[in-house]
Amino acid sequence: MSERTTPVTADFWFDPMCPWAWMTSRWMLEVEKVRPVKVRWNVMSLSILNEDREELSEKYRTLMADGWGPVRVAVAVDRAHGQEALARYYTAIGTRIHPGGEKDFAKAVTGALADAGLPAELAGAADSQEHDEALRASHNAGIDLVGQDVGTPVIAVPGPDGDRVAFFGPVVTPAPRGEAAARLWDGTLLVAATPGFYELKRTRTEGPRFD
Repeated sequence: MSERTTPVTADFWFDPMCPWAWMTSRWMLEVEKVRPVKVRWNVMSLSILNEDREELSEKYRTLMADGWGPVRVAVAVDRAHGQEALARYYTAIGTRIHPGGEKDFAKAVTGALADAGLPAELAGAADSQEHDEALRASHNAGIDLVGQDVGTPVIAVPGPDGDRVAFFGPVVTPAPRGEAAARLWDGTLLVAATPGFYELKRTRTEGPRFD
């Protein structure tokens, strides 16, 4: 076990439609059980990240257009009801979209709000630009830390001088549990504390496993 006892805040940026962010978020929830860590949930948007990219396929463009709804509602939930509600909403909509296989994001939003015990009228944010300024601010806060050539998830943890160090990932499947989750977290803090460390990567050979 790690000897670290000082609580650590880990900032986590997610887009509800990203299966890899979903996997990493389930790992982070496990880390909260086995290490003195508190996750602070932040919204980023693959729709924003890709809005000026002309090389996207028509299928992916359609996905990005549909992706505005879930993140807009996430921001609305956070602004109206706070972090705990945002975490409940993310768990609810992620469960519907990923293990549940729901392809209709509007239906997923409506169901997730009900599952999370949140007001149904929040679903109206999906088709409104009311929270777009806050959404872009949250998105940019994560991207400014990690750089433009990544997607979601993004996590930020304390570095050696106390400033946040952000990484894309970790990308992992299935989500580690118990001591395996703790070891991966310890390793994340280790590389974050190494000046000049930027990247570890290998080719993915399997898709997300929602065990």
